[in-house]
Amino acid sequence: MAKNQRDEFVFVPLGGVGEIGMNMAAYGFGPERKRKWIVVDCGVSFGGPDLPGIELVMANPEFLEENADDVLALILTHSHEDHYGAVLDLWPVFDQPVYATPFTAAMLAAKRAGDGIVENVDITIMQPGKPFTVGPFTIEPINVAHSIPESNALLITTPVGRALHTGDWKLDPTPTMGAPTDFARLEAIGGESDLPLALICDSTNSMKDGESPSEQEVGDNLAKLIAEAPNRVAITTFASNVGRVVSIVRAAHKAGREVVMSGRSLHRIMGIAKELGMLEGLPTLHDQDMYKSIARNKCVLICTGSQGEARAAIARIARGDHPVIDLAAGDRMIFSSWAIPGNEREVQNIHNLLIDKGVEVINAGDALVHVTGHPRRGELRKLYSWVKPQVLVPVHGEAAHLDAHAKLGREAGIPQVREVRNGDLVRLFPESMTFPGEVRTGELYLDGLVLCTPEESGVKGRRRLSFGGMIIVSLAVNSSGYVVSGPEMVVEGLPETDEESVADLVEDTIAGVIKSMPPKRRSDSEVLNSALFKAIRNEVNAFWGRKPNVSVFVHRV
Repeated sequence: MAKNQRDEFVFVPLGGVGEIGMNMAAYGFGPERKRKWIVVDCGVSFGGPDLPGIELVMANPEFLEENADDVLALILTHSHEDHYGAVLDLWPVFDQPVYATPFTAAMLAAKRAGDGIVENVDITIMQPGKPFTVGPFTIEPINVAHSIPESNALLITTPVGRALHTGDWKLDPTPTMGAPTDFARLEAIGGESDLPLALICDSTNSMKDGESPSEQEVGDNLAKLIAEAPNRVAITTFASNVGRVVSIVRAAHKAGREVVMSGRSLHRIMGIAKELGMLEGLPTLHDQDMYKSIARNKCVLICTGSQGEARAAIARIARGDHPVIDLAAGDRMIFSSWAIPGNEREVQNIHNLLIDKGVEVINAGDALVHVTGHPRRGELRKLYSWVKPQVLVPVHGEAAHLDAHAKLGREAGIPQVREVRNGDLVRLFPESMTFPGEVRTGELYLDGLVLCTPEESGVKGRRRLSFGGMIIVSLAVNSSGYVVSGPEMVVEGLPETDEESVADLVEDTIAGVIKSMPPKRRSDSEVLNSALFKAIRNEVNAFWGRKPNVSVFVHRV
């Protein structure tokens, strides 16, 4: 069967479709076997309790590596970790340019310096409203409001059709800093070309009605809470939300208070913002060493740790082991953030520690002190009406978000709605069609300094150890079947009671096995090994109700 030789515009999600985070997508143009590719975003997600020892998870770029000669560039929509965090780990292999705004480029440089990464990437600066060409693609960055500076949607044009890749966005007419979403440009897209348009769109808030509140509203509420506080005010937020930090600094200045910052990521990101001229006119921001020299009712502390990270500033303050900063009864703590799914318990633990100190804790459930940077259903409908897509592909979300977004698109009358997951190939134009599972996808884990597949990571073994503990037994027998050394034992992670210890139980079990076996059978190290293994697992299981991880080493001398 002859391969298709016509030019096609296709989309392949490699990560971020069916999960939150790890965003990575490929757009291809050309005949099936001669396509040229661009990649949009290259992000990470974070290892949770189900992945012990794993720091970061990223999309496996195997498909791109197989087509490396035809991969032309990487375009970054913005510099949140879930969109750019894997660039320095994955992209040097391709040795192709990375297009990014000045802020995102500076964030990459700071990440490279901070992590001591030797590999570098070739950065080409892009600006909103200034299209550029990569092979058969023309790409126009379009400014959108989000919770980090210089976020962009991308209008990708090919000879057979266009795609508007929204990235993360919202219709915020009054952001704290930076330009608002470019409504005029988005409205113009729907009627400016005869080429059909596909909308590849953020689904994160597709289950919420209405429109997302503005950053200005959050800033106003924070200003009120700071002005009314009788004592110190501490606030934690996402370090990357420069606009939120600016709102806090302005509110503190208006209330006659000094601002102290604590946390490496906060200092790094605000330093980048200052270098790029984003903090003009703001008062001085003090380092944490100035904390105790500022009167209690004249201080606002901005600190890291909004996700409950154990080593971050607010966690150390809550535990009482921060070297410089403490909070006391009557102080006010504001969580200007929300807990990313999986972090709820850690965040609540910090709340509880602070409450036990007599600190007043305020979070997003108590007042409008945080809003996400993603569109709700009302904003999605507006975007549909402006750009008039022929095809909608919901992305950036878990199954429930994607399903809600798809239903909304159908209700709005979009002709073709493509519900996809990572690895599906969507022919956008001509004649849109989905090819499920067309592309091999998967995950890579960053395990310490090692980048590996899930199978290579040893995570399954760690889970077994965390559930079943570990028993290691070593002994030596001679050719006559007599034990000449040992047994030596290591028992880790198993319960002990006043009545009996696991170590004693294992020792008795070994003695029983050896006594019950004739010397000739004991001289066979494999037979003795198997007998000890089974007996130890069975006896400990009878005592504990769980089968431990057992390793037996019988040495023949």
